[in-house]
Amino acid sequence: NPYAGLVSRLRASWLSGRTRPMEYRVAQLEALGRFLEERKEDILEATARDMGKPPFEAEFSEILLSKNELHEALNKLPGWVKDEPVERNLVTRLDSAFVRKDPYGVVLVIAPWNYPVHLLLVPLIGAIAAGNCVIVKPSEMTKHTERLMAEDCFAVVTAGVEETTKLLENKFDYIFFTGTPSVGRIVMEAAAKHLTPVTLELGGKNPCYVSDTCDVQNVARRVAWGRFFNTGQTCIAPDYVLCTVEMQEKLLPALRAAIGDFYGSNPQESPDFGRMVGDKHFQRVRALLSSGRVAIGGQTDERERYIAPTVLADVLPSDPAMQEEIFGPILPIVVVANMDEAIDFINARERPLVVYAFSSDDKVVNQVLERTSSGGFCGNDTLMHVTLTSLPFGGIGRCHGLGRYHGKFTFDTFSHHRGCLHRTMGLEALNAPRYPPYGRQKLGVVRAASEVKRKGVCALL
Repeated sequence: NPYAGLVSRLRASWLSGRTRPMEYRVAQLEALGRFLEERKEDILEATARDMGKPPFEAEFSEILLSKNELHEALNKLPGWVKDEPVERNLVTRLDSAFVRKDPYGVVLVIAPWNYPVHLLLVPLIGAIAAGNCVIVKPSEMTKHTERLMAEDCFAVVTAGVEETTKLLENKFDYIFFTGTPSVGRIVMEAAAKHLTPVTLELGGKNPCYVSDTCDVQNVARRVAWGRFFNTGQTCIAPDYVLCTVEMQEKLLPALRAAIGDFYGSNPQESPDFGRMVGDKHFQRVRALLSSGRVAIGGQTDERERYIAPTVLADVLPSDPAMQEEIFGPILPIVVVANMDEAIDFINARERPLVVYAFSSDDKVVNQVLERTSSGGFCGNDTLMHVTLTSLPFGGIGRCHGLGRYHGKFTFDTFSHHRGCLHRTMGLEALNAPRYPPYGRQKLGVVRAASEVKRKGVCALL
């Protein structure tokens, strides 16, 4: 295997204990901070060359959010790594019982192309903070960013499908993958051969319910921003809108106005609107324009891989745009009779990565929250929940992911929580009741010393 030597070298480094000291972890994290500062212009240039990403979007999503994760780890790492004392029973009252956060060992992070710096660095930050050795595999789609990152990580494998398959044949102690469900299944199958734990951050066909009681222009601006940010190539973008036919008629002119405000009368000339990452993705997304009717946008330019910010009205559940994650600048609107029908529509499908709900009535937003299941939830806005390092991020179900990260959740993901009990060598008389020969009297003593008893009625009842 061409990567066996690399994995062995990192494993030897981990076994030596080099990555465990706090000083080493902090030094590596600070080096990542310097990388983000010193190479900011290179990052902006690389992401612009790969997919026409506007500098504002790149600095916000690739650099600022990565810095937030980095500073969170540096600020709170001493508390994260501390042993956590736990409750003891009567038998162990004089002993030490705690949870220790051990690094897994040699971990693999496979990153996607749509946010090639952020979605590589955030898991890397948590893996380093937890004391692991790390191999990172950037996306083969991001050629310019890939070369940029190759200089500044523990170990980087720049590989296509065939090479990545070979890489996955090696035994890792943890695998963190962000990408499509189809590739996620391949990663999980490879991990299963070694019983390696995994986090799978997959795509999301995320519903966005818009009630009849809302500020339509505010909704339009927030939905358009979330849908067309990064040219729609965002796993948590609102994938389709659910609303009544009356709201659709109000929403369309508001969306048209928002798109005009954001990108001008010709978004193709806007410096704030990017392009599809590759020809294959362009062709796939362009084919979805046959769904419903094009109410806004719809223009394309194959030479530039340009697809205009597009809204499709009167889309049917059977239309192509509703069969897969769009991952492009197209927003379908599906008409429903009311909130109950919208909730039933959501629940009849795979649980999404995120559910969005808009309403001036908090009760409506809370109803959608309480009656649906998803990886995350955001009421009256889009994307913004992902900016909070205090919230876990991850999917649920077979199509949208397994595991969670961001902030301390990333540290926990890459840490084995090791249950530890350190008993005193003395006081052996306290152990006598557990030793044979057994008897009813001994059982009564053991029960009294170790039984967990229910305390009253549950406070929630």
